[in-house]
This record gives sequence, C-alpha cells and structure tokens, in this order.
Amino acid sequence: MDASKKVDLKIIIIGALGVGKTSLLHQYVHKTFYEDYRTTLGASILTKVVAVDNTPLKLQIWDTGGQERFRSMVSTFYKGSDGCMLAFDVTDRESFEALDNWRDDFLEKVIPREQDFPMVVLGNKIDICDRQVPKETAAAWCKEKDIPYFEVSAKNNINVAEAFETLAKQALTTYKGIFESYLTDSIKLTPNDKPKKSCC
Repeated sequence: MDASKKVDLKIIIIGALGVGKTSLLHQYVHKTFYEDYRTTLGASILTKVVAVDNTPLKLQIWDTGGQERFRSMVSTFYKGSDGCMLAFDVTDRESFEALDNWRDDFLEKVIPREQDFPMVVLGNKIDICDRQVPKETAAAWCKEKDIPYFEVSAKNNINVAEAFETLAKQALTTYKGIFESYLTDSIKLTPNDKPKKSCC
C-alpha cells in the first residue's frame, strides 16, 4: 500500500447523553471548549487531516446524540465506521454502566466485522472532583475487553489528542490489513480447482 496516498477513515463517537462527546470532538479538531451545553440531535461531522506512521489520514469524525429516544437513528450512522470511540463521564456512574449496551449495539450493527474492531474508551471530565467511577474500575472493564482506556478532560485538553491518535492508528492498521487481504485475494493467478476435462 502506498504510504503517501491519503486514506479516508470514518470514526464515530458514541456514549450516553451529556458525557462530553461534542466537547471532545471540538477540543481535538478546533482546540476549543465551550461551556454552554447543547444536545446533539442525530449526528454532526467534523474532519481533521493527520499523519499516522507517515500515512496522511483524513479523519471523518461523527459526533452522535446520546439520547435514548434517538438510539435507533444513531445506530444507522454506525455503517462504514473504521473506528469507534466509546465515551462516558467519570462523574456519572450510569454513563459508565451503559458502555456495555453501547458497545454491543455498535458491534452488532457493523457486521461483518470481528470482535476486535478498532475501539478506545474515554473517561471524560477528570477535571471535576465529584468522581463516581474509579480509574481502576474503568481500566479493569477495558482490560477485560482488550480496549485501550484514556482518562481525559475535554475542558483542560488532557489526553484528548492521544486517544484520537491511538484510535486512528488502530483503524489504519485494520484498514491496511483489509486492503492487503483484498489485493491478495483478488490477484490469485492460479486456479484452486483443477479444470474439468471436457469430453468433446
């Protein structure tokens, strides 16, 4: 695969209402944080061009609404994703407990992908003292599922870029693997089956 060729990757951020998905995205793309809170209805999309392992990437990042009533609509945005960011709020235990449902719903809808789909988990709002989810609890959940875990703050820009870049690397590796196997499968020049003998 040509490393200088730009690769387009779709990244989706999912999680419960109010965990800071939009703030994380704006911090990563624009280096800004807005105090005023607005619920995302459906999805909004921002793009960012980055280089990972000398490969230029155009990340198309989908920010989804976390409201339960929009859940079925949000799941339609999963299709074609190359990476998934699961976000929860460390000051909201319920948002952490909902991670299993968000993850399962996502993996169910991105068939025919395998279980080791490129994914990271973000525990947001570590800048707030009123913590309800201990770091050890979140890290243990992620270790059990073999998903990288990041403690982040969209407000103070702590670990935000690192989380996005880790996911971009995972997604690129998977993309290259699929691309290589597609090329290998489509360039077989010797037939697998012996030709059938003709009687005429």
